[in-house]
Amino acid sequence: MYELDEPKYLYLFAVLPVLLLLFLFNLYWKRKKQREFGDDELVKKLTPEKSVFKPVFKFVILLLALSGVIIALVNPKIGTKTETVKREGIDIVFAIDVSKSMLAEDVAPNRLEKAKQIVSQIINQLGTDRIGIIGYAGSAYPVLPITSDYSVAKMFLQNMNTDMVSSQGTALSDAIQLATTYYDDPQTSKLLILVSDGEDHGEGSMEAAENAKEKGIKIITIGVGTEKGSTIPIKRNGITESYKRDREGEVVITKMYPDALKTIADQTKGGYVYGGNTREVSEYVKKALDNIEKTEFEAKEIATYDSQYQWFLGAAFLLLFLDVFLLDRKTAWIRKLNLFNEKE
Repeated sequence: MYELDEPKYLYLFAVLPVLLLLFLFNLYWKRKKQREFGDDELVKKLTPEKSVFKPVFKFVILLLALSGVIIALVNPKIGTKTETVKREGIDIVFAIDVSKSMLAEDVAPNRLEKAKQIVSQIINQLGTDRIGIIGYAGSAYPVLPITSDYSVAKMFLQNMNTDMVSSQGTALSDAIQLATTYYDDPQTSKLLILVSDGEDHGEGSMEAAENAKEKGIKIITIGVGTEKGSTIPIKRNGITESYKRDREGEVVITKMYPDALKTIADQTKGGYVYGGNTREVSEYVKKALDNIEKTEFEAKEIATYDSQYQWFLGAAFLLLFLDVFLLDRKTAWIRKLNLFNEKE
């Protein structure tokens, strides 16, 4: 069993044929200049110690050394050893409000980007927990199913925007109902983290929260925005052109409504925290996670691989060291063998 740690460096092997062509062209150019200088036999007599074999041999050594360096960069790993890894944690689903009101800039840079910062910081402090992501506005949309790959989760998180869901509003009930379908292990502790400004939260959120409670799901809500509120900028290429208006033509002022978020959290004996300070929010969630019972949700055998780059790197340095002591003139004992039937 083997794997390549950095396969992208395999493209460097394309340099070797280029070097070979340059070497062959150099030999051709030298040969041509020698013929211009004089007769081949005369040139050989003038340079009796010059070896025909040595330059080729030195070039082959150089190619082998470069190949060794490239393979070292690729870092092949070999090994068949397996070990059982037991992981304990909880299943966490992040439900992030992506309605247009989340574009308000009463928190910097805006509510949606602030929500992403908060969720990203929470993910950074997780250990062996599994996570999933949901986006919601007037309806809920599955973004990422339950996974333990945090790097993929962050990639999907950063790509979330207000155009993901066409219908507007803040359908907390849809987000909660969709989240209940994410948890695939009934034995694992479950946590739903709702991030929203709470505005236009729709109907049925209390019933959805009660249903989540019956399924053993605890809900933590995080409010982003301010109760004073702000306008919703309409931008093009990062420049504000106008502000969102209602049907009467009045500029819309969107506010954060924490009461709905607090009620949902209380319904499941979870908690509410204001998202104004990212560090304080992450600490709050960390304390909440410490109080939730961890369960073993994964136990599997994995293969461990040992890096082998050092052998190729060592061989490359050895070849380069050998190349330093190889001169272009003939070696005495090889000359005696007369491998190329050269006339004395």
